[in-house]
Amino acid sequence: MQQSPHMDTDTSDDRLFGGRLALLQPTHGHRVGIDAVLLAAAVAAQPGELALEAGTGVGAASLCLATRVAGLRIDALEIDPGLAQLARQNAQRNGLADTIEIHCGDILSPPYRITSDTYHHVFMNPPFQQPQMSSASPQPGRAMAHQEGAAMLRDWIKFAAAMARPGGCVTLIHRADRLDDVLAALKGRAGGCEIFPLWPGVGKPAKRVIVRAYKGDAGPLRLFPGLVLHATDSKYTDAAESILRHAQALAFSD
Repeated sequence: MQQSPHMDTDTSDDRLFGGRLALLQPTHGHRVGIDAVLLAAAVAAQPGELALEAGTGVGAASLCLATRVAGLRIDALEIDPGLAQLARQNAQRNGLADTIEIHCGDILSPPYRITSDTYHHVFMNPPFQQPQMSSASPQPGRAMAHQEGAAMLRDWIKFAAAMARPGGCVTLIHRADRLDDVLAALKGRAGGCEIFPLWPGVGKPAKRVIVRAYKGDAGPLRLFPGLVLHATDSKYTDAAESILRHAQALAFSD
């Protein structure tokens, strides 16, 4: 197991859902943003189901999903041992240690307890940047979170589809300009794709998209209206606030 770039860094004690969730995270390097909250809101899980998060970091998306859907069980996989330990602490501090189990390991060689054809839902926020297209951050934790390494986007999607049970749903958030890469990686693995753009503001191009696809589904692709995030530069829309502060699910359609 590789050494954690976060083992000796300070942490901050932050809040999600308007203070409802407590979140320890490294002071420097990658910091949890709204992507994790929006990802969790897009997972259409039900009580009694089993979900898997690939690349959980400090556990933010899993915490948000478990808070919204009572009775769900979540396995969360994280390669960085320092972040995995923070994720365990976060689950414990929020009373979710019996709901979320943190596993330290690599999607390219997952722990034996993470098994294929098992999960109703697999969700993830994989690194967005391709090594050949951008320079890595000098901060190791940020570089690991933002830039693809040994595991490329196709590997993340291959892993997610393999872990989902037949009919299970793969949900991910990614850059809008890499949507073609996402769809190409899903082809032959999961279909019935549902694409949900996230618009920074009215009339502005989407920078992020959420994609859901279903293992074994051969249905057509569907493009949804999406969500406008900001009413002004400093204010979220009411629809975005209901998700980011009040733990509401993200509605793909009315």
